[in-house]
Amino acid sequence: MADHQRIHPDPIQPTPDLESQHKPTVPLVPRGSSRSENGHPTEPNAPFQRTIPVQYSKPPKRKNWCGRCLCCTLCVLLTLVIIIGALAAIVYFGFDPKLPKYSVDGMTITQFNLNNDNSLSAQFNVNITARNPNTKIGISYEGGSKLTVIYMGTVLCEGSWPKFYQGHRNTTVLNVPLTGQTRDASGLLTSLQAQQQTGTVPLILRAKVPVRIKLGKLKLPKWKPLVRCRVNVNTLSADNVIRIRDSSCSFKFRL
Repeated sequence: MADHQRIHPDPIQPTPDLESQHKPTVPLVPRGSSRSENGHPTEPNAPFQRTIPVQYSKPPKRKNWCGRCLCCTLCVLLTLVIIIGALAAIVYFGFDPKLPKYSVDGMTITQFNLNNDNSLSAQFNVNITARNPNTKIGISYEGGSKLTVIYMGTVLCEGSWPKFYQGHRNTTVLNVPLTGQTRDASGLLTSLQAQQQTGTVPLILRAKVPVRIKLGKLKLPKWKPLVRCRVNVNTLSADNVIRIRDSSCSFKFRL
């Protein structure tokens, strides 16, 4: 009889716990990261990127117009000073300029009387000598001049300086007629008569004459000098000989 094989059933294995099956034995580490010594995952290495510094645009500067204008003005003034200085040096060293000289040499009175309306009428003839001592500079006396005779601040008579050209080293004698009329002159005449008793009557002769200076062939722009003469005479009477005791004249340039 065939041996009967005994089939033994497999022992039943205990069913494993699902929770323990899915419980990781080691900490989960994300892919691409590494593990630190403490068991914590580290972040993956980021690719190297070059840092570009951020540049902030500066606000536009305000234009300092006042400063620029002041700078330009100073430059122009400095240039003008240099040019004028250079021209003055050329004139001084190249032409050796000297001021003209004037003197009052004679005076005659054809009329000097008090009228019925208390006004004073006067007519003078004044002899003036003008000297140009320059050897390279000429003087051209232009029109529009005015010559006055003054006593104690009151204008007695007026006239015009003659228009002419005075060359180098030239002396010219001028005879200038002057006429005038002064209102309410009774007090002035009384003062003048008292002054004549002293033997000296002070007068001021003032001339404003436009001139042009000629340097060689070059004529400079018109200037307006002032000639002022202090003249002391013995008397102011018509048909009398007027003697000039002393006189002195000054010459000043004005632009």
